[in-house]
Amino acid sequence: MIFVLVFLSLFCSYTHLLTYYLDSPFEMTNSITCTSTEGPYHYADKGAYTFGATEAPKSPSDMHPPAHDVSGDILDDGLRRGLKGRHFVIIALGSIIGPGTFWGLGYAIFLSGPLGALLGFSIVGVSVWFLMQSVGEITTLFPIHGGFVEHAGRFVDPALSFAMSWLYYFMWSVFLASDWNSAVLTLRFWVSDETFPSYAWALIFWAVFSVLTMLGVRVYGEIEYYFGMFKFGSLVLLFILSIVANVGGFGGDYIGFRYWKKPTGPIIHGIDGFGQVFVLAAAYYVGTEIISLAGGESRNPKRDIPRAINSIVYRILVVYVGMPFFQGLICPSDSPDLLNASSKTASSPFTIGFVAAGWKSAGHLVNALILVAFVSAANGVVYVQSRTIYSLALTKRAPKVFAKTTSRGVPYVAILTSNLWGFLCLMNRKLSAGQVFSYMTSVGGTAAYISWASITLTHLWLRAAAQKQEVSINTFPYKAWGSIWIYRANFVFYVFLLLVQGYTVFKDPFDWKNFIACYITIPTFVILFVGYKLYFKMRWIPLNKVDFSDRREWVAAVSEAKSDCRSWKRRIWDLFKD
Repeated sequence: MIFVLVFLSLFCSYTHLLTYYLDSPFEMTNSITCTSTEGPYHYADKGAYTFGATEAPKSPSDMHPPAHDVSGDILDDGLRRGLKGRHFVIIALGSIIGPGTFWGLGYAIFLSGPLGALLGFSIVGVSVWFLMQSVGEITTLFPIHGGFVEHAGRFVDPALSFAMSWLYYFMWSVFLASDWNSAVLTLRFWVSDETFPSYAWALIFWAVFSVLTMLGVRVYGEIEYYFGMFKFGSLVLLFILSIVANVGGFGGDYIGFRYWKKPTGPIIHGIDGFGQVFVLAAAYYVGTEIISLAGGESRNPKRDIPRAINSIVYRILVVYVGMPFFQGLICPSDSPDLLNASSKTASSPFTIGFVAAGWKSAGHLVNALILVAFVSAANGVVYVQSRTIYSLALTKRAPKVFAKTTSRGVPYVAILTSNLWGFLCLMNRKLSAGQVFSYMTSVGGTAAYISWASITLTHLWLRAAAQKQEVSINTFPYKAWGSIWIYRANFVFYVFLLLVQGYTVFKDPFDWKNFIACYITIPTFVILFVGYKLYFKMRWIPLNKVDFSDRREWVAAVSEAKSDCRSWKRRIWDLFKD
């Protein structure tokens, strides 16, 4: 898999050059060209859509009415603006929570104990909350297709966007295979590999998710909405059952905080185990930023994106603080059934804890819930993949065939091609499922830190440009919370973790396989960035040349400035109806 990533990174650069020189110019509706850089870099003008009571002056393209699909939704650069506010909230809360989350948090407990896992995920959770503040500020200001990957090219350097977008696409491709691998691992609870081999499951997965994701963005939003609510309800149920198991409700002994004491806790394996938890945390928190990508398909980005951003705290508290806490209460860190690099089969910490507490058939319920989470997560991953490569094709950084859409705005070529990456899960035919999980998590986690650092850098650059050009941030539709120094520290934090997360591979003996898995994304990113920059002679965009002309500037109307006098019943109804 590692060598496949390197090959494909070079292949992407090659196909981009062929596309640029051999294809005819790609025509887009309402497109503008960034005048502050050189090379084939185009952006969609979003001036035709209103996001508030008062806006910046309209450009000439605003005079043309937007196109609509056959159902009446706006088509923007070929994609359909069909996501509602309630879709955004659930997408932010749990669209990418999949089977790996249920298994992988057990791996964190195995590596660092219950308190180590809880602390690691909590620290990264705080950092991710500030990351989403950055995403919210930029995306509500410029809600364009491609989200943060296009923002990086428009405001910082087109080479950064090129490298970042392809690496982001590879990252999600790896995570798709990881989800398929986790699903196969779950299904082995009922059906052995001899009875139904993993390649047969892979074929079924490809067919099912190809059909689901081809149904369009509105169906995607509805699937994520109902499955997301089900996943959160399932987690609450598992938390309650964990309390029951902990106090002996299934017939076992009272546990309390027994597993938080030596030798199974509170923190085991010292800094070595604790450091590896940060890579796992990145692999599972990644996906919160897809709000930026989905912003290009929102009916009302001004309202929906801030609402979704503000809900991120619940995802952090419920999923990534709640799960390691409750799993650590009922499952010992030295359980041989926990997932680790040498596992051929494994169980969720919930299953291990419930069975040990006396509920012998708990695996059926827990694994069924995991499979439901898998359907939602894999559907979300293909959505992110397809929209990323669609954006690349629009800007001629990928073959233009990936920009083809149906009459309903579905990028079908991008979807069907991206879904093929799931077949990387067949690596488990030669390697153990635990090894595949470990390698994919390392590659994906480090790619996540590069993406997050790039997003934060874009936010810092945009803020600096606004200050340079005397553009008041008080006119932004959404303003990131706190001092700008918080976001500077967040950028340094991501770079630091990226560099040190794999330091255990340098211990004697040198672990070259894990070294490649932990650090392959860095040279891949550098090759893509430097190669694009040198070939097209790109330059960093000066602060005084950053284009704010088509930003979404919003000032609350008098009626909106009044306090919200809706009853709590009305607020709940408004949340679910839209």
